[in-house]
Amino acid sequence: MVLPYKVATLIYAFNERDEVLLIERTQEPNRGFWSPCGGKLKTEQGESPYACACREAREETELHLTAADLHLTGLISEHGYQGQTHWLMFLFEIKPRLVALPPAHREGRFEFFPRPALAGLKIPQTDQEQIWPWFWAHRGGFFAAHCHCHADGRNDWELEASLPAEPTS
Repeated sequence: MVLPYKVATLIYAFNERDEVLLIERTQEPNRGFWSPCGGKLKTEQGESPYACACREAREETELHLTAADLHLTGLISEHGYQGQTHWLMFLFEIKPRLVALPPAHREGRFEFFPRPALAGLKIPQTDQEQIWPWFWAHRGGFFAAHCHCHADGRNDWELEASLPAEPTS
């Protein structure tokens, strides 16, 4: 069976206490799970990943960003996610810190969480397994990874590029 290939952005935003902003999704994919906000590129319009991240941030959080406000932290490809599609996801961290919680949105409701709280949240399996650990390990740097999602729930991961952040002096 041939599956569609979808391209999306995920936006990692933090407040002044370095708590991460997550949305409890009311729509698929991942309805009922906590995840960074973001969405699909308008590929039919030739939208770039940076333009998509800025648009999604504006639509979902009311933030008006430019490409200069974003740091490309990761690139994830998922083969056969939930047996429904292949995904190519661009992971961006927003450089400016948020000062307020965005209002609820048709996509879901927002909350800020300290890093340790993520372990107790309902988050997608692929996020738990590798995306969050690699995000934290490469925050300020860059990584690329591929996940082969199997029908039985197993995921085979490969870290394809790893450029940790430069230490600050």
